[in-house]
Amino acid sequence: MQHDQFVGQVQARARLGSRGAAETATRASLETLAERVPSTLAVNLASQLPTEVGEHLRRVAFAADEPRTGVRMSRQEFFDRVAQRSGADPSKAAYEARCVLQVVDEATSGSLTDKVRQCLDDDLDNALFRH
Repeated sequence: MQHDQFVGQVQARARLGSRGAAETATRASLETLAERVPSTLAVNLASQLPTEVGEHLRRVAFAADEPRTGVRMSRQEFFDRVAQRSGADPSKAAYEARCVLQVVDEATSGSLTDKVRQCLDDDLDNALFRH
C-alpha cells in the first residue's frame, strides 16, 4: 500500500474532512501504539507500512537508548494520549485510532497484527480491533 492510499483510507473510514486531519490521526495513533508495544515490534510493523507512515512508529521506537518492552497503559490512558497528540476529544480520538489500526491491519501481514494484539490488554485490544 502506498502512502496516499493509506492516508486516503484513514480519511474515508474516519470520515475526516481533510488529508491533514487523516495524517494527524495516523501520527497520533501510531506514536501512541509505538509507546505501548515493544520497540522491536514497532520497528517490524513500520517496515511493512509506507515509509512516511512507518516513520511515526520508528521515531518513538528509536527515542529510547535501548529497546523497550512497551509502556503499560489502560484503554483510557491510550486514548487520552492519542487525543493529546491529535487535539481531538478522547471519544473522537478513539474512533480515529480504531480506523487507523484497521488500515494498518490491511496494509500488513496478519501475523504481525496478531503480535501487536497479543501485547495489548484485552480491554485495549477489543477497543482497537473490534470488528
